[in-house]
Amino acid sequence: MTPATTPGAGLPRLPGHEVPAGNAAGAGAPQGSLRPGGARALLVAGAIVAAVAAAAYVAALATHPWKSLLNGFDLQVYLGGAREALHHAANLYSWHYRHDLGIQFTYTPFAALLFAGGLAVPFQLLMGLVSAAGAFGLAATGWIALRELGWRSLPARAGATLLVTGLAFWTEPVQRALYLGQVELVMMALIVWDMCQPDRRRWKGAVLGVTAGIKLVPLLFIVYLLVTRRFRQAAVACAAFAATVVIGFAALPRPSVSWWLKLNFLQAGRTGFVGDQQNQSLRGIVTRLVGSVAAGQLPWLAVAIVVGLAGLAAAVTLHTSGRSYGPFAGLLTCSLTALLVSPISWDHHWVWIAPAVALFASLGAHARRAARAGWLGLAGLVLVSYGAWPDFWRPGASLLQGGLINYAPAAVFAHGDNPAYPEYHWTSLQALAGNLYLLGGCLLFAVALVAAARLWRAQRAAMRCSPA
Repeated sequence: MTPATTPGAGLPRLPGHEVPAGNAAGAGAPQGSLRPGGARALLVAGAIVAAVAAAAYVAALATHPWKSLLNGFDLQVYLGGAREALHHAANLYSWHYRHDLGIQFTYTPFAALLFAGGLAVPFQLLMGLVSAAGAFGLAATGWIALRELGWRSLPARAGATLLVTGLAFWTEPVQRALYLGQVELVMMALIVWDMCQPDRRRWKGAVLGVTAGIKLVPLLFIVYLLVTRRFRQAAVACAAFAATVVIGFAALPRPSVSWWLKLNFLQAGRTGFVGDQQNQSLRGIVTRLVGSVAAGQLPWLAVAIVVGLAGLAAAVTLHTSGRSYGPFAGLLTCSLTALLVSPISWDHHWVWIAPAVALFASLGAHARRAARAGWLGLAGLVLVSYGAWPDFWRPGASLLQGGLINYAPAAVFAHGDNPAYPEYHWTSLQALAGNLYLLGGCLLFAVALVAAARLWRAQRAAMRCSPA
């Protein structure tokens, strides 16, 4: 997810985008500055794109039923689990939302305690607050990403942030997260904020540990801290994670025993049919290809181990490459690896494409000619592939809640396994659409691996040429 160039190659002075002094990618290169008129132009362009995106959303809210954009289904499951934790704690992990066998509470006991705070707020107000927090998290992630990529001019960074946010806002993962009342956007912002703090910060890693105590997938970022030799930060994250587990056992001992000691957290089927179209993970596609949940488990595990190790190796190489974009590219490679290897990566988990678009756009702005077109084209391809396109292939389809993956038919609230599920019977075109996010992720993963390999070879060559 980052270009493979020799030090300094393809990195001319970029308006509004500075290369940190002493960085291997730009050592000795002049630091760019944006002329006032250029910064204003970018700020105006970004403001227009963001305003159009926001106006379209407000117009949709005004002309459609509330639940067509802000259904809050997942938020209701959160609150239902919290209510069970408070009043029938022993049933927390056997409870089914609305008695649907495919919908259970799939978060930690600590998360149930946090969600209990939402029970004190009227649901529509809470849904509005969660949506606003998600939109803010999207913008904050873009702001931090561009800061880490060297955008020091505040007007230029503000304009670029508004541009990326406005474009990413109408991608299907973002719209789906808002529609469901999901916490993905907020958690992404918290993880990016914590991971992008200076390593000297005493409590760096604490927020990461707490997010892992809510949803377990961020645990891979702790492994990433370890393999990049940031041991103190990893220890802080582990301590924070352990604190959430202790709090869960203290307040909800029986559910904690079920979740942690009886290994309920390993039961991917708790969230429904593992091969569901919306599960855009390696396990999802393997299940759909082999035609059975049970038959797909061992092949997925083998592939996931290889992908996990390769992804972490690439992330470490990028982080230690000495390039100005390296640490952030390494962070995104780690997040992409987590999305691929997790047994469940729903469509709304792919909100991480937003900072990826910021990375590709920034790299494109640095590059010359063909490389610039390539990186900007990759950013555009991501936006097109993950866009919230209306379901134009259906007569009378709504303009809302679209996405190209919806071209593939899917089982509704499916659970367990059934050879009759439509995901097992897709045509070639339906399979392409139904696996689109996972296939796009694999493409980005290949880009990251190739870039990391080229950087590693360049580092080895530099070491051989250096005087003894």
